[in-house]
Parts: sequence; C-alpha cells; structure tokens
Amino acid sequence: MNKKCFVLILSGLLTISTAGSLFAATHNATLKSTAAVAAKDLIGRWDITMDENGKPKPSWLEVKLSGTRTLVGSFVGTAGSARPVSEIKFDNGKFSFTIPPQWESGDQDFVIEGELNGNEISGTIVTSEGKKYNWKGVKALYLKRNSAPVWGKPVKLFNGKDLTGWKALGENQWVVKNGVLTSPKSGSNLISEQKFNDFKLHVEFKYQKGSNSGVYLRGRYEVQIEDSQKGEHPASGLFSGVYGFLVPSEIAALGPDQWQTYDITLIGRMVTVVANGKTVICNQEIPGITGGALDSNEGEPGPIYFQGDHGPIEFRNIVITPAK
Repeated sequence: MNKKCFVLILSGLLTISTAGSLFAATHNATLKSTAAVAAKDLIGRWDITMDENGKPKPSWLEVKLSGTRTLVGSFVGTAGSARPVSEIKFDNGKFSFTIPPQWESGDQDFVIEGELNGNEISGTIVTSEGKKYNWKGVKALYLKRNSAPVWGKPVKLFNGKDLTGWKALGENQWVVKNGVLTSPKSGSNLISEQKFNDFKLHVEFKYQKGSNSGVYLRGRYEVQIEDSQKGEHPASGLFSGVYGFLVPSEIAALGPDQWQTYDITLIGRMVTVVANGKTVICNQEIPGITGGALDSNEGEPGPIYFQGDHGPIEFRNIVITPAK
C-alpha cells in the first residue's frame, strides 16, 4: 500500500471515530435532557384512580422539587390522610416511592411505581398487606375562578321529615327523629342526591363524647367533626380542620352533646370555614382530595356527604346556597 493511500484511510478512520464520538455525546446529552424534562413534568398534582379488583378507588399525589435535584411529595391513598413522601426516585420517565402504613392492616411499606406519559401517569401499588393494584392518574385542575360567584337561592337539603334527597352507601342506619337527621351508631355514610360546584353551606350538628364524623364538600374534601378539646393545639385531623391538609386557627368546639354550626364557603379550591361563629380557616386552598373521597374527578360537581362510620352523629338545618 502506498503511503498516500494509507494516510487517506487513516484520516477516514479518524473522521468516522470522531463523528461517532460526537454522535454518542450528542445522543447521551439528548437522553439526559429528555430525562430532565420528564422529571420536571412529573412535578405537580395528580388525580389518581386505583383499580381494586374492578372497583375504581380515588387517590392523589403531589410531587415537589426539594433543592435542586430531589423530588419529594405527598400521597393520599384510598383511606387515611395525606402522607409525606421523603423521596421520589426518578429515572428515564419511571418513578417510585414508598410510604409506611397508616390506618391499614399489614406491616410492610406501600410500594408505588409509575411511569410518566405526557399529561398522564400510570403504574402499580403494592399495599401493606402485599396486594397489588393498577392505577392511572391525570394532572389535577387548578379550579381557579376568574370572577366572584353570583349566589343563587338557598336550598334546604334536609326536609326535617325523612331521607328524601339522600342515600346511604351501604345498609342504612340513618333515621329522622323530631326533625333531626340521626346516625345512632357507626354504619354507612350518607350522600346528597344533588351535586354542587361552588357553594355556601350551613349545617348544624351534635356529637356524643368521643364520637367522630365529617362533612365532605363535593364528596371529596372532608371538614372534620371530632370531639376535640377546646384548648387543644389545632391540627388538620381535629375539629374544623380539612382532614390531612388545612389546620384551623383554633379549636372552636363547644364540646359533646351540644348543637354546633359550620358555615363553609367553597369556591374552586378555596375554602373558608366558620365554626360556631369563628372564622378558623380563611380562604385557603385545598390541595387535593382527602381520604374517604367518593372519587378523584376534581373538575366535576359533587354531593354533600356526611360520615356515618365513626360513631353516633346528628344533623339539622342543612342549607346550601349554590353559585349560579
């Protein structure tokens, strides 16, 4: 082989090698860039629906960036309150995290694995009892209102005579006595047949010592009714808190065996709670569904529902003023 030909071949090989290196570097950079964009796209709130043996069950996830590289968040399962997630591991569009059990039986951590696909996520959950379910999620809506509501006419949701306009989820234990809607023992939850979007709600209630209930707004956000001590330090799981999310400014409870009032205004995600005449939550955002929600379809109207599975509870004078 002559010297000139050898030089040309060597030059060609170097060119191919350099081009290959540049392609590899560019390809790797693209992959890294794609992964970075995907990780960024996971940040936000997600409305999730679990498939538990063919039955849809609501759930919720929020993903945040802590510092410059660690994903953290909050998770609401099909029961219980919002739970902190210390780290969400993310790699090439796939993510995973674990959380300990809360009210559930079983002694192992929940394992949640998922994959990001544009504006959707999907994956599996293995429960504390070792059961495995599939789930799907979509980006939660902001529910921001661009103008103040125009209120319609007040509507009495309870006629004081019978359960007209209400239905029990399961075997019914609710009765009407002397104009009072009563659950004499733990049993089914009670749901209004009418559904609402934005509204003002007035409700009067009475509980026994140690009892527990809740008022669900749109069937998704629970305002807690609980036998909390008046001087107790406020918490989201106590009297007038939005369960797992919003802490009242004070415990304004009057105590068991006394009629008490909630006046609640819900506009989009923004809620105001007045307990026994005191504003304890003022125009605060509810981040997502609370445990026990009927569904995770946050953009849709939903019913008022009363929790009836945590002890005796009574209600009267249930009046809702919907926005037009």
